[in-house]
Amino acid sequence: MDPLSTTFAALADPTRRAIVARLAQGETHVGELMKPFHISGPAISRHLRVLEDAGLIEREVQAQWRVCRLRGPALQVARDWLDQYRVFWEQSLDRLVNLLEAPA
Repeated sequence: MDPLSTTFAALADPTRRAIVARLAQGETHVGELMKPFHISGPAISRHLRVLEDAGLIEREVQAQWRVCRLRGPALQVARDWLDQYRVFWEQSLDRLVNLLEAPA
């Protein structure tokens, strides 16, 4: 699978998106990431593995903690792909505004 598809596949799951959103606030340990979810430790580990394999996060052992943090490059690839459609929507909205503001 290509990197962009891998990124979007990893982000397709709401739990993984919530983990990414939490990590956007700063790195934290796995125990902290588990708190808002009512799922097992092994299930969180599987989600983290998918995110790590997609290049969205990295994990590091610091003493007794397993610390997770976001990695930017995979997110940047997704953002770059989405940006091409941002231009489309902005132009479409500009046309709509012009249509609505045109004299009747």
